[in-house]
Order: sequence, then structure tokens, then C-alpha cells
Amino acid sequence: MRLIETGLPGLALLEPKVFRDARGFFLETYSEATFARLGIGVRFVQDNHAYSSQQGVLRGLHFQLPPFAQAKLVWVVRGAVLDVAVDLRRDSPTFGRHFSVELSAENMLRLFLPRGFAHGYMTLTPDTEFMYKVDAPYAPQADAGILWNDPDLGIAWPGGQPVLSEKDTILPRLKDFDSPFVCDPPLAQAAGAGA
Repeated sequence: MRLIETGLPGLALLEPKVFRDARGFFLETYSEATFARLGIGVRFVQDNHAYSSQQGVLRGLHFQLPPFAQAKLVWVVRGAVLDVAVDLRRDSPTFGRHFSVELSAENMLRLFLPRGFAHGYMTLTPDTEFMYKVDAPYAPQADAGILWNDPDLGIAWPGGQPVLSEKDTILPRLKDFDSPFVCDPPLAQAAGAGA
């Protein structure tokens, strides 16, 4: 697995080694030892699987507040999404900046988000299946988010009006959010080290 720097400390794009032949393909989707070698020392405790039937479904920008914050490893097993991470760590040199990437069943890329990032994605195809691992269980009392189309973030979502949940239409803007997040130096240093 190859780690690709994103320009936001701690946020890492991961490219797995895929073995293909006439029968199909094989890849290692996750290895604790490989992640440790790459400097990502997270213990995942839960896997989640989301299905979106339509193109243009937007989920985000979500996160959990401390002490229930979550690091995530996300990827797509069917279809494609535009995946977005926003740095919410108030002491980060990239606070308020975002990174976006297309994740698809075809490219098999993974995105690792340390704690302190908002996360969202928009489906680029119908019948998209999205997988993610988290290092803390879901805590409804800590569920939070930032408005998907906050003009201060400048995220270039694909055109057209997205399909949204009611919850995602009323989230606050970043300027109205007093971030409790700070950088986690070991993760920021490790992800910046490359592999």
C-alpha cells in the first residue's frame, strides 16, 4: 500500500496494491501492520456500509465532537463519489481548508481522515456503495456537521442540486462553529512522512 500526501497534515490518500488477472482481482483492504508501518497508529473498532441508489446523493459534512471524535478510513466498493475532507483543527496551519478526491470501485483508493476533520461525499453514479472504518463507535449525542455548501469552504461539488437529508440542509457554517479540535501531533507527523 502506498501513502500519498494530501497537503493537509494527517490526511492521507492510500493506494492499495491490486493483483489482477483473467479471473478478477485481489487486494488487501486493511492491515494493521501496514498502517503501523505507514505511521497510522489507529485501532479501528467498527465498520460501516452506506448505499445510495441515486446519482447526486450528498452526505455530509459530518463528524463527531470530542470525546467521541472519530478517525476514519473510507473507500468505495461500487460506483464512485467525490469525497471531501475539511480540516477543523483550530491550531492546524490548514484550518478550514479542504481536500477532495474521486473514490471509486475502479481506482480502489482509500482516504484516511484523522480526528478533527469533517467528512462528506457526493455520489457520481447511481447504486453506489461506500465503506468506512472508524476508531470510535457512533455517539448520537456527539453527532455534528458543517454546511455542505458553506461559501467560505469553496468546495466544488458536481453540478445540480444534490439529494440531501433534512439534517444536512440546516448544519452551521464554519464561521459559526467554535471548533474543539486540535492537531494530534503523532498522526500529523506520521502522515507527513510519506512511505
